[in-house]
Amino acid sequence: MASMGRALYSVGFWIRETGQALDRLGCRLQGKNHFREQLSRHRTLMNVFDKAPIVDKEALVAPSASIIGNVHLGPGSSIWYGCVLRGDANTITVGAGTNIQDNSLVHVAKSNLNGKVLPTLIGDNVTIGNSAVLHGCTLEDESYIGASATVLDGAHVEKHAIVESGSLVRQNTRIPSGEVWGGNPARFLRKVTEEERAFFSTSAMDYSNLAQVHAAQNTKNLDETDFKKLLYKKNARDAEYDSLLNDDLTLSENHLPKAP
Repeated sequence: MASMGRALYSVGFWIRETGQALDRLGCRLQGKNHFREQLSRHRTLMNVFDKAPIVDKEALVAPSASIIGNVHLGPGSSIWYGCVLRGDANTITVGAGTNIQDNSLVHVAKSNLNGKVLPTLIGDNVTIGNSAVLHGCTLEDESYIGASATVLDGAHVEKHAIVESGSLVRQNTRIPSGEVWGGNPARFLRKVTEEERAFFSTSAMDYSNLAQVHAAQNTKNLDETDFKKLLYKKNARDAEYDSLLNDDLTLSENHLPKAP
């Protein structure tokens, strides 16, 4: 059985290599024009040995994101443009309705100095701002990580806790539920307000809805995309602009996520 698996792997490998060779030949025949392609050829999902990403059918993975190795994405989660989730040495788990925004990095640690295994565990309805870095940490349901914040190995952010933008949460730090932490290194600043507490689920829902719009756009072929570009050239940004993105979903400013 093992030999059959190796044989199928080899056949698949050579078929893909042949496809890549044909693609290179096609580019040479196109000459200088082959750089004019406008749709991404980037691989969003990639195995590492026997570790393959598991992505729920209702999750959004943006075309320029990279999901590598042992990564599990729950329903309604969204991984935005430029994000990298690399689950090679350990596991990354992302719960339902969680959004990881543009250019964020999620990685794992095989173990720390004490030998503790450090996967990255992210709960449900978590909001993670642009360019955040998460490494071998745990984020409970409905927590909030601000833009450009860093959460290091063994750190634990409890439910309804906030890490402010640009903060550094040091190794093995535990942030209790209902608290706002910030700074470098991060420290307690104040308690979460009732308005902020209500924001947690609202933010997750807003991004889930926005992800549906982007998912619809990403399925359009090149002809449809070019047609939309012609429409945009003829229409200044106005109240009808957002409706052009999708015939069924209309966005307005009050639907977009706001910072707490």
